[in-house]
Amino acid sequence: MEIIKNGAQPSSKGPEAWFTGAVRIDPLFQKKAATKGAGALVTFEPGARTAWHTHPAGQTLIVISGLGWVQREGGPVEEIRPGDIVWFEPNEKHWHGASPDKAMSHIAVQEDVNGEVVTWMEKVTDSEYSK
Repeated sequence: MEIIKNGAQPSSKGPEAWFTGAVRIDPLFQKKAATKGAGALVTFEPGARTAWHTHPAGQTLIVISGLGWVQREGGPVEEIRPGDIVWFEPNEKHWHGASPDKAMSHIAVQEDVNGEVVTWMEKVTDSEYSK
């Protein structure tokens, strides 16, 4: 058994290359030798969002606070609220973030495939982001 104590893992700022706006990432659990999954609590300030990206094994988002938006390539921008769970298929191009006026936090869980977790792409434009 392992207990990771609160405060043992520092928060970090979401890198500008991958995010638009203010984003904080708080690691929750990392991949272990016997596992493939990792998780983080990601907090987006109003208007903040990821760039377009994919995950080789898909991604699960568990919304815990605020009001967010998600979009898969070719689909509409959709609202997400606390308690909602979003599943993106493996290699499904998508983005997620806060709504323009309300912050949003979610737990993101994804698995490693051959050492890869995510492929980052172009940033979401303001026109793509506007609903």
